[in-house]
Amino acid sequence: MKALIVDDEFNVRDVIRHLGQWEKYGITHLLEASNGDDAKGMIEKESPEIIFTDVKMPGMSGIELIEWLDSISYPGKVILISGFDDYSFMRKAIQFSSFDYLLKPIEADAFNKTLEEAVKLWADEEEVRVNKETGVYEDVKKFRSNQVITAACMGEHFDKNEIETYVPKAEGYELTLISFYQMHHPAPYIQLLADELVERKIGNAFALQNDHNLCLVITIPDHWLSVEEWISHQFDIPVRLVSGEPLKSLGEIHNSFKKLQKAMNDQNFRSIHRLDDLDAARRIEDIVSYVEKYYMEELSLEKLSNVFFLSREHISRKFKQKTGMLLSKYITKLRTDQAKRWLRETEKSIYTISLMLGYQDEKYFSKLFKKVVGMTPFEYRNGEKQLQVRSK
Repeated sequence: MKALIVDDEFNVRDVIRHLGQWEKYGITHLLEASNGDDAKGMIEKESPEIIFTDVKMPGMSGIELIEWLDSISYPGKVILISGFDDYSFMRKAIQFSSFDYLLKPIEADAFNKTLEEAVKLWADEEEVRVNKETGVYEDVKKFRSNQVITAACMGEHFDKNEIETYVPKAEGYELTLISFYQMHHPAPYIQLLADELVERKIGNAFALQNDHNLCLVITIPDHWLSVEEWISHQFDIPVRLVSGEPLKSLGEIHNSFKKLQKAMNDQNFRSIHRLDDLDAARRIEDIVSYVEKYYMEELSLEKLSNVFFLSREHISRKFKQKTGMLLSKYITKLRTDQAKRWLRETEKSIYTISLMLGYQDEKYFSKLFKKVVGMTPFEYRNGEKQLQVRSK
């Protein structure tokens, strides 16, 4: 990190050079200039992060120097140094965004405190600049906004003031819940919609972190029809949506979200780009794969209906044709097979296994296991251990 001392008096530059705890605060190169004109050339060549400059100098003054730096949006931190306690100089310093204003004679403690604070502020701002240039800043900001909105929807603690920074100011809002087809990748579409709403200054779109197939859209009133029309032209994948839920305050998101979620679960939605033209057999294969992946979670025909855009009756009928079992029996088989593996290969307790499989009641799990396998989990484990001993 570089620092530049600008003063027409050598003795002043020498004092500053000896006062500063440069190495302590990360300054590795100390530069000097005897006037504003020389400083300007040095700044263009060396780009110092910290600049200390006298106010009155021959040629370009310190005020003219900071005015030039402000005109080019120079990111470095500038500290004016003057022997004159003149408010007009201070006002100029504020006007042109200088970091601080020090009076001569300079005290060591005050000087180094200013140096420390200037270095810290520059480092913090540089981190933001780098993140913005690499796109990390926007990614982090988007992740955070999704996180806060998800907390609000789930009824968890959230900062209403923070949410206000993500949406345009308005006296009221409207909420829309969008559901994406399970096997598609909704993130790019949600981002596309969010960018459109932000650009038009009418709202924002958020991916819910607890269900990546759901998107909550917040818009100002009387704009949703145009947004829905935009979606129908810009999205090339099917979506379901429930819209028009009024929101008087951002602090009431949870209650409004629950209403939208209930409407979606009750099949009271509108569709854009229906799935009728997709191969039904492929969709059932997708459902079977989904069940085989998430069988330890709570699954139901209703949930699969919302995720895969098919009726509960259709899924039930086709699932049995594909697997030879009802959904509930298929899930029980998958859980039982997994339980058998854990009982054979690990020392996990039966209670732990039952919880991991999604059963809160160990007795119920044991009863179900015995019904399928013909023996209790305890009997099964002991039997497997005896077989292993005999095989040795």
